[in-house]
Amino acid sequence: MGNKLLFGRVFKYGDSIDTDVIIPARYCTSFHAEELAPHALEDLDATFASRVQQGDIVVAGHNFGCGSSRENAPIAIKGAGASCVIARSFARIFYRNSINIGLPILIAPEAVDGIEDGDEVEVDPATGVIENKTRGGKWTADAFPPEIRNIMDNGGLVGYVKRRLAGMNT
Repeated sequence: MGNKLLFGRVFKYGDSIDTDVIIPARYCTSFHAEELAPHALEDLDATFASRVQQGDIVVAGHNFGCGSSRENAPIAIKGAGASCVIARSFARIFYRNSINIGLPILIAPEAVDGIEDGDEVEVDPATGVIENKTRGGKWTADAFPPEIRNIMDNGGLVGYVKRRLAGMNT
């Protein structure tokens, strides 16, 4: 995350997108992004994995990531190329799993209202600022506290712990 701005085209979905739709159970035999990515959101949007480009952004309604406690779900989204997810709200386990694997997630109901499918959006995950470059509009989501940003900056919890064990403080 750091000071890196995220920029991408939006894939917008509705409320209660559950982990079974994000990555169907039939593919949850792996935790490898390259194996999960081709099936990301397959049962909701069969074209997502073939259309998403590196850096694109998923925008959704309430309760994104509800359902099974599946770390594979944020891995699939990140592996497919999405740089972050913006939603009205997240299921708590998906929220934490996203932090653990280094996928930025922002709660921003007003931004969800002002962003449409296909818009180009810029996100500053360090400050929470979201700007719609297509339609105009700027919103601020709650920024992550420094300790969570540090986990995200290290690519997730595993990278963070490895750096800590190696005696590095970032």
